[in-house]
Amino acid sequence: MENIKFVEPHNIEKRSFEIIQSEMGDVVLEKEIEPIVKRVIHTTADFDYLRSMCFSQNAVKKAKEALKNGATIVTDTNMARSGINKNAAEKYGVEVRCFMAEEDVAAEAKERGETRATVSMERACNISGPIIFAIGNAPTALIKLYKLIKANKIKPEVIIGVPVGFVNVVEAKELIMTLEDTEYIVASGRKGGSNVAAAICNALLYNIEERKQ
Repeated sequence: MENIKFVEPHNIEKRSFEIIQSEMGDVVLEKEIEPIVKRVIHTTADFDYLRSMCFSQNAVKKAKEALKNGATIVTDTNMARSGINKNAAEKYGVEVRCFMAEEDVAAEAKERGETRATVSMERACNISGPIIFAIGNAPTALIKLYKLIKANKIKPEVIIGVPVGFVNVVEAKELIMTLEDTEYIVASGRKGGSNVAAAICNALLYNIEERKQ
């Protein structure tokens, strides 16, 4: 053990991205999406995201513009909310909200026989200003968002749709990608998670700051 050379803590992230770049091989990503995909890989150590990340045409541009103008990020878990860099968000007046754990949301969901994710998305309709949704856990949140958008009750700037799981996950993601007037960043397939949702938000915020990935 004495002969093992460990990377110094302050160099770990830099070295991680160097390894990611080297292991990408011949894969070349578009400049706009590269820092996002790399940060997701950095968070998960999973190179499948090189192939599974899907971006609508103006998603990254619109997300960065919205964040720069103080958009509200709505997450479906407090884990995702906690994972978004507070200093980076505060720099642009970005508020990160999650309604899932609120007592009245839980009570209403129980009374109506709905999921808390569904009620949380309805609550988000009351937010003024630009909204970005970062969904990493609940496919029902994406399904409800789809219905709210089709009913003209909400118009998010971008939907980050990366829930993880086996039931309704793939279908919910594909549903979001059928929306013609809604920009999206989606991890197709079963993989994703709250950590991935937070990583995408952070990559967008860091890219605005022109922080080196």
